[in-house]
Amino acid sequence: MATIRLGLIGDNIERSQSPRLHVLAGRLCGLDVRYDPLIPADMGLDFDAAFALCRDGGFRGINITYPYKETVFARLDVADATVRALGACNTVLFGTGAPFGANTDYSGFKTAFAETFGGAAPGVVAMAGAGGVGKAIGFALAELGASEIRVFDREAARSAALRKTLSGTASLKVHVAEAIEEAAEGADGLVNCTPLGMTGYPGTAIPRHVLAGRSWAFDAVYTPVETEFLRDAQGAGLATMSGYELFFYQGVDAFRIFTGLDVNQQALRRRLSEPDDMERAV
Repeated sequence: MATIRLGLIGDNIERSQSPRLHVLAGRLCGLDVRYDPLIPADMGLDFDAAFALCRDGGFRGINITYPYKETVFARLDVADATVRALGACNTVLFGTGAPFGANTDYSGFKTAFAETFGGAAPGVVAMAGAGGVGKAIGFALAELGASEIRVFDREAARSAALRKTLSGTASLKVHVAEAIEEAAEGADGLVNCTPLGMTGYPGTAIPRHVLAGRSWAFDAVYTPVETEFLRDAQGAGLATMSGYELFFYQGVDAFRIFTGLDVNQQALRRRLSEPDDMERAV
């Protein structure tokens, strides 16, 4: 059985399910996958040193998560024009020459949205957070046919940068909001692209009082799968999509980049849902 070494660089990733997804996907495809979580601070390294360790240490590829998706971009050869425009990568493939960069948050969200909500268009979307994942989801929403994205980020410069990045997208209006309440007024969908709600980052970026009258909600956080924001949205009658769906589809796309193989998605979901298998896969 062929062996492939993969990894994940990020902060606060102790509960990430990426190792088990890739290990189980490898088993389903006849590969022995080793997938190492790498937290630079815990290793006594900065990001550059952790990245170099992977590049020079026999890794086939790595995933990149918060807060390094934009940091890694300049170190990569990015072929896809949309990914170049959004300026953030979460998937890196090593080989000869410059490492190859991709963004499977962008591709994975498009698939997850279509699978969850069918052929429905996103409509007007209020989005909290304009960092790396926010950029990816902004581009994905544009391609899915959103008519307007209203973005709020506590760092106003990031919201402005996202508006500029998306400005070339045909038929899409992008508005920078001064508060999430302003963004949410009259919106169809609500999207959280901040770490609020993640294990170690309690709370919600989208308060309960703005939910009434909205149609759907998505939280990019998947650890835990059921966040305060999604519980509030479900209680208000919104259709919801959890961050687990984005996690699953971005992982499937990343596995394809790493290995060139398409894993059986139904089998992978089933294996991921089996606690004994998940424990053995870690």
